Amino acid sequence: MARGSTRPTSRDVAHAAGVSQAAVSLVLGDKWRGRVSETTADRVREAARELGYRPNLAARNLRLGRTRTVLLVVPALTTEFFAGVYTGAARVAAEHGFGVVLYPSPEGIGPARDPFASAQAALDGVIASSMAADALTPIRGDQLPLVMLDSDPTGSLGAATVNLDIADGVRQITEHLLSLGHRRFLHLAANVPSWTFEVRARELAARIGEVPGTTLHTTHTPLSIEGAVAAAETALSAPGPPPTALVCDDDKLAAGAYKALRRLGLRIPDDVSVTGLDDLALATAIDPELTTVHLDAELFGEHGMRALLAVLEGRTPDAGDIPVELVVRGSTAPPKAS
Repeated sequence: MARGSTRPTSRDVAHAAGVSQAAVSLVLGDKWRGRVSETTADRVREAARELGYRPNLAARNLRLGRTRTVLLVVPALTTEFFAGVYTGAARVAAEHGFGVVLYPSPEGIGPARDPFASAQAALDGVIASSMAADALTPIRGDQLPLVMLDSDPTGSLGAATVNLDIADGVRQITEHLLSLGHRRFLHLAANVPSWTFEVRARELAARIGEVPGTTLHTTHTPLSIEGAVAAAETALSAPGPPPTALVCDDDKLAAGAYKALRRLGLRIPDDVSVTGLDDLALATAIDPELTTVHLDAELFGEHGMRALLAVLEGRTPDAGDIPVELVVRGSTAPPKAS
């Protein structure tokens, strides 16, 4: 069939392939298996290619009640980690004809103005990364399919949860420091009410508590370099035997700890070993380079998007946490003999 000046339709494809429009819809919607033969499916695809046919996605989405748009809610847009989560999610989304809209919810405590009521008609689902549980009540899973990233899988609001194996990351850090001979620990803990930071504190205390002769002190800090400087300086100046290892909830807090230690005239790792958790670009920009746990943010986003696609298609998402890996650099060493 010669191409006309108008856009080809599914009727044109059906005529060229010698099949019904229903068969064209099944094949191009990838729902043909068991309903039409593979030979017929090949013939329909070939006819569509020759005609330059493209489905009218807007009309199809209207019929299906789908917009092929997903909302990704993150605590901040300025954090490298969440940029990676978005990149991974958007990559998988694009492979399946979806778009991802990014929405920041500062400090993970919910949006200043609830965008969800007006947005629900324009969304197929939501992925929420590292959010406090009560921040997401406006988008419970009975209103929109919701996948939670970095969230407590028990009693989750979402239809699915996807997690990095943070507990194992903390175990790797603790075992590394214990193997070096450290017994006096300071935990620089983020004062953010979220599951992921609760896991860090719980796992660190459990691991250190298994070893006789160890001590663990915890000081809480805002999730900022400035807050970490003040909190670490206060904790390190307290009376009593000083810690030989400072375990930080993330790399940004570790950078603050570096500044506090230097203000107090202490050397890293000679006087105090320091660890982070994230493996941001910052980890190799500071001196000495930071021992930390590598979290693959892009892979995290990919898994989150795949889980949401599974929910939308009525499938069970893949189970299991995403592995993480300790990266040992120059900020950790055996403690000085006392």
